[in-house]
Amino acid sequence: MKFHNLKHYISEKRLSFFLIAVLLFWMKTYIAYLVEFHLGIQGGYQHFLLLINPISSAVIFLGIALFFKGKKQSILLLCIDGILTLILYANIVFYRFFNDFITLPVLMQTKNFGDVGGSAEALMTPYDILYFIDIFILIGLLSFKVINIKATPPRHLTKYILGFGVLTFFINLSLAEIDRPELLSRTFDRNYLVKYLGAYNYMIYDAAQDAKTSAKRAMASSNDLTKVRNFTEANEAKPNPHYFRKAQGMNVIYVSMESFQTFLINKKVNNEEVTPFLNALTRDKHTFYFDHFYHQTGQGKTSDAEFLMENSLFPLPQGSVFYLNAQNTYQATPALLKSHGYTSAVFHGNSKTFWNRDVMYQSLGIDKFFDARYYDMTPENVRNYGMEDKPYFKESMPLLTHLKQPFYARFISLSNHFDFKLDPEDTTFPLPNYGDSVVNHYFQTAHYTDEALEQFFINLKQSGLYDHTIIVLYGDHYGISENHNATLAKVIGKDVTPFENAQLQRVPLFIHVPHVKSPGQPIHTFGGEVDVRPTILHLLGIDTKDFIQFGTDLLSKDHSEIVPFRNGDFVTPHYTSVKGTCYDNKTEQTVTDESCASYDKKVKEELELSDNVVYGDLLRFYHPKGFIKVDKNDIDYRSSVQDKDLPADILPHYTHGGHNTAPLDTSD
Repeated sequence: MKFHNLKHYISEKRLSFFLIAVLLFWMKTYIAYLVEFHLGIQGGYQHFLLLINPISSAVIFLGIALFFKGKKQSILLLCIDGILTLILYANIVFYRFFNDFITLPVLMQTKNFGDVGGSAEALMTPYDILYFIDIFILIGLLSFKVINIKATPPRHLTKYILGFGVLTFFINLSLAEIDRPELLSRTFDRNYLVKYLGAYNYMIYDAAQDAKTSAKRAMASSNDLTKVRNFTEANEAKPNPHYFRKAQGMNVIYVSMESFQTFLINKKVNNEEVTPFLNALTRDKHTFYFDHFYHQTGQGKTSDAEFLMENSLFPLPQGSVFYLNAQNTYQATPALLKSHGYTSAVFHGNSKTFWNRDVMYQSLGIDKFFDARYYDMTPENVRNYGMEDKPYFKESMPLLTHLKQPFYARFISLSNHFDFKLDPEDTTFPLPNYGDSVVNHYFQTAHYTDEALEQFFINLKQSGLYDHTIIVLYGDHYGISENHNATLAKVIGKDVTPFENAQLQRVPLFIHVPHVKSPGQPIHTFGGEVDVRPTILHLLGIDTKDFIQFGTDLLSKDHSEIVPFRNGDFVTPHYTSVKGTCYDNKTEQTVTDESCASYDKKVKEELELSDNVVYGDLLRFYHPKGFIKVDKNDIDYRSSVQDKDLPADILPHYTHGGHNTAPLDTSD
């Protein structure tokens, strides 16, 4: 193809519209990379890769329109540009809170889209319209006939253009592999993939990965369990004999503290404690408080935390297991405890279908699910994300006290959720002045939740449940994202380096065990959400050695203090690994990769094996002695079924009894 012929087609305006669209799209994407995403660009080489990676996507996707003539070509090109722009913008909004990119499984979770408006709106800015300005320019060029597409380029020229796009992609990939070998095997870290290959090429890669994982279940067999079982047996931690059976027969209550991070504990703002009640628990002799406890959630956030706690398995690297694998066979704590005479229930001031909980809870063996239908969801009790914590805990008490004992119950609080806003009448903590509205309000909502928890404990004591109930309070995931690190530096009094950001993933864990003395306050053992299940079961006197689990008892002398994060990073008492860089915990300085090599190998193996269990639905092939498989037909969350066990005098409080519900603007 001679250059003067290409110039001829451009001058004839057969390619002008396409080239302008490619140029504008390329510029827009590159600006978004620099402004919106924290990709860890280092050096000119990586900047060059970031600059060129949108080219192949723009040429290939927009080039499809060149196969059509006239108006069809221009309309299709605008449509493709619009779809890609929406994908880019969805990632921008998603990243502003989650510091992560949308995966195909998350994108397909349209069931929740109508419920997340409040969060999305809070993350949008008036300047976001600039990400759509190229489309307006293109429409203007057509409307004012600055460019009038009358013909299509020859088909062989279109093929050359698409070939150029494909060639550019492989050049991009080859250059990326030089800087980051085995890039496409690094599925734990989406930032790497976007940095080197681009957001749109990553989307194709993600779709291929999703198809690959879907095939794993069909191909899985009982033989795949052998490696998993060998790993869990080799890493088993025997119960601590001093604490084993200390809480035998007790009720168990879990409370998910929405977005609670450890830096809130014992924090004062303007000489006032943010969480005075939780601070007091850190000094309670019957409460085990762990101050080096980390969340290990992925894209499923709160639902991932539930999954970790119930199963001692890791969540998925992409999407939420609550959606993608809700029909799997699990051997979760509620089902396990059923054979020991326990009733199980979840209390949640939101719709039962949100995050597919009504389906997933059946698979976990949860007997009862008290959702928004069982609460007075009138406007004064609802704020953005569902039931406010104070009325939520108060209205839950009659339901809780009528559960058959012993019971296993989970409460999911909501008030301390982004964008951390309260109604004026609920605000009892003075607004700090850190220069960041999100961080300022975070302290107010955390204080509100602390007050709600104190009242909940008082109500438990008044009900008579307190003295024979284990109470587990845990932060489900981070609350303040990396986008606010400059402000967090003011809060914690030091720069938020990559090392420090890993430490900020600590969330509080309190385990209150009546009449059992804690070994010390605080407990400095390193652990994560995956470790809670064996810890609680051992306190109840249930040995977990026959079950497949990746956590170990936090109170065991054999407990593993390697804490994997879902993206492949990890922390230990001595080292922290962030995106392949190893840090010494004492000096906070980088050390040789060899220092973390053995830990890194184990973390990768552990995450991979856990993923194999979930993707392959491997527990359907495993039958632990004494475990009774969940029969979903025996679990029915319809109010007409659940209400049979409840006295009539508390039924009028429920929304299905006649109250009007406020529209929920909810998000996990």
